[in-house]
Amino acid sequence: MSEADIFTLLDAIPDPEIPVISIVELGVIRRVTSQDKTVEVTITPTYSGCPAMKQMEDDVRKKLLENGFETVNIHMVYQPAWTTDWLGAEAKLKLQKYGIAPPEESTSDKSFLSGKPKQVTCPHCKGRNTVLVSQFGSTACKALYKCQDCLEAFDYFKCI
Repeated sequence: MSEADIFTLLDAIPDPEIPVISIVELGVIRRVTSQDKTVEVTITPTYSGCPAMKQMEDDVRKKLLENGFETVNIHMVYQPAWTTDWLGAEAKLKLQKYGIAPPEESTSDKSFLSGKPKQVTCPHCKGRNTVLVSQFGSTACKALYKCQDCLEAFDYFKCI
């Protein structure tokens, strides 16, 4: 099985916390190599301590064993650190349609240093009149915002 075929298999695994995108779209699958019936998968957590990583590892192992591999080795690497820059445009659109505001800037955005509040687009009405309610939303990688126009609360996938 080619590396591209393995990535296709893994692309069918949804993120345990955000099932609208796959773990491949999330960018945690960094590399795959295979030889005979052995496959090596390198993953990078979205942040250290992410509770979903164990589930991702289990899902990867199960998927590959079900598809003919006899040995699955998963290696966790922390460098380079995962960044929201690894989310593609299609994944961001899926997040938005799901009701989660995708990260709007690159991780190189340093606007927080100026003390100005971040402007986040509401995924429901596309309004920009939003306010931060909590630095932590449904998961630690998201913040909770509220739209002042449509009055809906929503998660914002933080730039990391």
